[in-house]
Amino acid sequence: MKKYLIISILVFRAIFGNNNYPIVFIHGFFGWGPDEMGGYNYWGGKSDIADLLRQDGYNVFEVSVGPVSSNWDRAVEAYTQLKGGQVDYGKGHSNKFGIIQKPEGKVYKGLYPKWGENNPIHIIGHSMGGQTARMLQYLLSSQIYEDDEFTVLEESPLLGKVNQKWIHSITTISTPHNGTTMTELITNNLPFIQYYIGLAGVIGTQFYNFDLEQWSLKRGENESWSKYVNRMRSHPAWESKNISSWDLSLDGAKLINDFSIASPHIYYFSILTSITEKNNNNNFHSPIKSTPLLIRARAKILGSKSAYWKDGSKTDSSWYENDGLVNTCSMVGPITGVNGPDPIAPLNENDLLIPGQWYTIGPLKMNHWSVIGHKLILGNLSDSAINLYKSHVLRLSNLPIY
Repeated sequence: MKKYLIISILVFRAIFGNNNYPIVFIHGFFGWGPDEMGGYNYWGGKSDIADLLRQDGYNVFEVSVGPVSSNWDRAVEAYTQLKGGQVDYGKGHSNKFGIIQKPEGKVYKGLYPKWGENNPIHIIGHSMGGQTARMLQYLLSSQIYEDDEFTVLEESPLLGKVNQKWIHSITTISTPHNGTTMTELITNNLPFIQYYIGLAGVIGTQFYNFDLEQWSLKRGENESWSKYVNRMRSHPAWESKNISSWDLSLDGAKLINDFSIASPHIYYFSILTSITEKNNNNNFHSPIKSTPLLIRARAKILGSKSAYWKDGSKTDSSWYENDGLVNTCSMVGPITGVNGPDPIAPLNENDLLIPGQWYTIGPLKMNHWSVIGHKLILGNLSDSAINLYKSHVLRLSNLPIY
C-alpha cells in the first residue's frame, strides 16, 4: 500500500509540480541589501547565494528593508520594492506611531512588477525576515482600515485590498516566531545602534542604510553632528511598539501570532539551527566545542536564561537550546497567540506536502550566521550551506501549482 502511495505522490508531482515562481530573500534584524556593506553579502558573506542560484536557472530577488524597523514597516517596504511605487505605511498605522506615511525617498521602480495571483512568489526569510514574510502575507490577505471605527479603508493597494494567493511558499530560517529570550540584550544595545546610525550618516548610507526616513531619523542638511546624535538618543521610536526590539520580544511575537496565522493557500517550511547541547547534570544547554568564541558567550547565556510574558508565565527548559541568538524551539513555527499553534510537523520527503502546514527541517548544527554563509574567518560559502539552499529551492520548484 505504501509503495502505491509513493508512486501516486511522484505522479502527482510530475503533473502538477515544477513551478518557476521567483524566489525573494528577506534579510533579518540588522541586515542589509545587495548594494551595501562594500560587497559583503548578507546572503553568503564573501560568496553570493542569490547569484549561485541564478546560475542554476532560478529567478532570485533580494529586498533591502529597514534593519531595525518593525515587521509592519519592513513588510510594506518589501511589497513596494517588488511591485514598485511609493511606500505607504498606511494612514492609521502612521498616525498611531507618529511616523511619515509616505517618505519621499522611498520610491522604487519595482523588482517584479507583475507579481500577483497569476505570478506568485516563494519567500525565504532569515531570522526576523521570517516574521516579516508572515506579516507581508497578513497585509496582503487583509483589509486594513485607517480609522478605529473600521469605516474607511486604506488607499494603499497592499493595505486596502484583499490579495490572495500572491505567495506560494514561505520558508523561515532561524526565525524567532515566538520571540527570543535574547531580546533584553538587543534592547540594551539600542544606544550602540543609535550611534551606528549616526556613524552611517557621516560615512554615507551606501555602506549601510538604516532606512528610517519614516521616523525622520535622518541627519538634517545643516544639523550639527552633536545635535544629530542627541536627537537619535532621545527619539521616541526606541520606546515604541513599532520597532524591531518589540517584535522580537516574547509579547511582541505573540501579538503577531494573534493575527498572522497560517494561510490555507501557502506552503510553509521552517529551518531550525542549533549549536548547543543539554548538560549531563542539569537541563541547561552549553555551546558545542566547535562554536566560535564570539558566539559562545551568547549561546551560553541563552542556554540557561528564562524570560517572562507579561501575564507572568515563564519560558521552560525547552527554550535553552539555541543557535547563539534565537531559541531553537521558537524557530519551529508560531506556537503562541490566541488561536493556539499553527499545524507543525517534521518534513518527510515522501509525504505529499499540503498548504497551511509548517514543515520543519533540522535542527541543523549551524549557528545563526553560518546558516547564511557568514564566518568569523571570512571564507567562501561552505558546501553544506550552499547545498542547503540548492536542495531547498529545488523542493520549492517542485511544489504543486494551484
